[in-house]
Amino acid sequence: QLQASGGGLVQAGDSLRLSCAASGRTFNGYAAGWFRQVPGKEREFVAAISWGIWYAESVKGRFTISRDNAKNTIYLQMNNLKPEDTANYYCAAALSSYAVKEYDYKYWGQGTQVTVSS
Repeated sequence: QLQASGGGLVQAGDSLRLSCAASGRTFNGYAAGWFRQVPGKEREFVAAISWGIWYAESVKGRFTISRDNAKNTIYLQMNNLKPEDTANYYCAAALSSYAVKEYDYKYWGQGTQVTVSS
């Protein structure tokens, strides 16, 4: 089970940190990632972490994904937020060590809403 938290309403240029805590399984050795979705659009990849780290081009240099194995938690530090970052953010866990596509992921959290006002 994955529990995402940390979303909220912020202004453009602000920062937020999302957290995703796993229970019943560990992230160790498997890819974990963040996706986001706007109503009416497909869910899109944001970032993933495993033996490497991968980002969508739209968030490179602004978002940082990290992992705390002791707490079995992954994070998404989001800086310099823009209105186009507004979305429901989902964390996910894969059964492989490389996963950057939605279909690679088996376990999903419930989503946390991020709203960025201009």
